[in-house]
Amino acid sequence: MRATAQLPPTPRQLYPGLFEAIQLGRVFPDNKTFVDMVPRHDTPARIVADYEQQRTQPGFNLAAFAKSRFQLPTTDTTTYRSNIATGLRLHLDTLWRVLQRRPLDSVSRYSSLLLLPRPYLVPGGRFREVYYWDSYFTMLGLREANRTVLIRNMTDNFAYLLNRYGFIPNGNRTYYLTRSQPPFFSLMVQLLAQEQGDSVLVRYQPQLLREYAYWMAGADSLKPGTATRRVMRMPGGELLNRYWDESTEPREESYGIDVDAARKTTRPPSQFYRDVRAAAASGWDFSTRWFGADGTLGSIRTTELVPVDLNCLMLVLEETLARSYTTQGQSAAARTWLQKAKQRCSAIQRYNWNKAANWYTDYDFTQKRPAAIRTLAGVFPLAFGVATPRQATVIAAGLKADFLKDGGLLTTLNTSGQQWDAPNAWAPLQYIAVQGLTRYNQKPLADTIAVRWVRLNSRVFQQTGKLLEKYNVTDTHLPAGGGEYPLQDGFGWTNGVLLNLLNRFARPQPSNQ
Repeated sequence: MRATAQLPPTPRQLYPGLFEAIQLGRVFPDNKTFVDMVPRHDTPARIVADYEQQRTQPGFNLAAFAKSRFQLPTTDTTTYRSNIATGLRLHLDTLWRVLQRRPLDSVSRYSSLLLLPRPYLVPGGRFREVYYWDSYFTMLGLREANRTVLIRNMTDNFAYLLNRYGFIPNGNRTYYLTRSQPPFFSLMVQLLAQEQGDSVLVRYQPQLLREYAYWMAGADSLKPGTATRRVMRMPGGELLNRYWDESTEPREESYGIDVDAARKTTRPPSQFYRDVRAAAASGWDFSTRWFGADGTLGSIRTTELVPVDLNCLMLVLEETLARSYTTQGQSAAARTWLQKAKQRCSAIQRYNWNKAANWYTDYDFTQKRPAAIRTLAGVFPLAFGVATPRQATVIAAGLKADFLKDGGLLTTLNTSGQQWDAPNAWAPLQYIAVQGLTRYNQKPLADTIAVRWVRLNSRVFQQTGKLLEKYNVTDTHLPAGGGEYPLQDGFGWTNGVLLNLLNRFARPQPSNQ
């Protein structure tokens, strides 16, 4: 099936009226529960007809109706019990099996789950499907565990999604088919190439090109200072990217939350929903990084910003495509892609380097100036070689002075109640920071961050038997908070980064570091 094929229906499309009643009525405490459920016996049309016939009858109970017609989703990590006495490494090794899902020959034709051809890992907890950017950091752990076959399987799954839909969705659910996530596919391909050789770059070249086409769609027709979907033509004519979602409706998996939030904003609902969805596409849902001057969700303006992390990842995609052509001996094509990467690098320096803040920030496309807020996304130019040595030194000083806490690096310096703000910290950003600092010979600080993060993860495991989605790094004795759901354990990317950092200190270090 080609990317132009009709998309499968989402739960809201399958159950009109009933869907809104269940989600707005909070029949299930977590809005994600219903969208992951499947009918017990009847077709959606039959269930909706019965609902319409029964809902006005005396004594009708919506919760009882829903539970009688649908099966609750299962979550393996809720029944798994860890054994602290066996140690952290054995726990990590066990979790690869607990979090693994097998390809299914068939599921209910009305499930929101999108079938994948090969085994994959889910993050854990309420996250019962594969997630795009999570998976790269999970793969880092799989490499440490010598599970190359599973890395190949997961990369093949993402290639399959690119072939089928023309992009990699946020997750393999029908309700995620309007957006992607940070484009880490090229890094997954590079990771596999480290294990199996550069022929891997050629194998996935068609899918790398599809990913690039998705992010750059409409670029050729843009005039300076205009944007379409995921691409923006900067005032100087350069092309950079932004996060985007095709829908202007409430997210189905957070429907009640979004509808309630829209009532509190003065922005048009369609714009508000688009920016909320775009923030979900960024993976940073939610953070004051995306908010307006009042620092509230109601002022969210994700699509007006040029994110520094996204454009570093796009640069890596361009560089990876250049390598794929070099491997084939196609030097002219390789030079074309290297030129695209060079132009993007220059654009990131021009628009995302905030001289006043001495930091890489997002660029405000509407106000034509760097965004004021400093976030940990500012380390991406270090990890991917965009920064100059002087800029890296300045960033390192800022990290040490402002972001570094007892448990690792803060996500932002704002304490807002949002989960991608202080005092919370997340495994992928710790890893990117460590990589970037190491690349620019800031190894003492990189080691300090890694040691504090490993120590925090290990202590929480010893106390609870769990590895968590996020951590409070300011007061390491308190759990992380914020977000639209309770703190989740499992947890794919935490496991991957933790094992990578544990082994980093177990291996001899190169003399030049």
